[in-house]
Amino acid sequence: MSAITYDPRYPIGKFIKPTSYSPREIHEWIQILEELPRNIKNAVTGLNDSQLDTPYREGGWTVRQVVHHVADSHINCYCRIKLTLTEENPAIRPYIEGRWAEMEEAKSAPVDISLNIIESIHKRMVMTLRNVTIEDLDRLYYHPENKLTNPLKVLIALYAWHSLHHTAHITELRKRMGW
Repeated sequence: MSAITYDPRYPIGKFIKPTSYSPREIHEWIQILEELPRNIKNAVTGLNDSQLDTPYREGGWTVRQVVHHVADSHINCYCRIKLTLTEENPAIRPYIEGRWAEMEEAKSAPVDISLNIIESIHKRMVMTLRNVTIEDLDRLYYHPENKLTNPLKVLIALYAWHSLHHTAHITELRKRMGW
């Protein structure tokens, strides 16, 4: 029997595509999306620039880059949701997130800029998702990078996980560092 080891890359575990999508689960995932702006803001509150520029793990992004990544990623998520709801099986636009995170503004801009983006985009995202029908949840989008077609409900589950995943990068670092 092998021991389970903690992997700081995946503090809540890797995303596993759900096998069920009950109304209760959909509601819970939307609730996680609604709570992200407050949770990620709380995770960085009180951190100074030196702490914000600390990688959450060896070889990983800094806290600052994580916050800017969440804004970048969730802007893309919102666009993907809207495309899925308004077009027939749209091909979404992938992006190279690692390159985005290495851009100078992602490494140096104040986190408040992205916290404001996250707050605004999530208000719109949650408002949109709270008005989808059961049929809308089964609308499909195509991801050309992984060559998969998935329904909107998978995207909701994925970004709920993504919200918890990156918030945990920050909160787990704070625990380890005693911040």
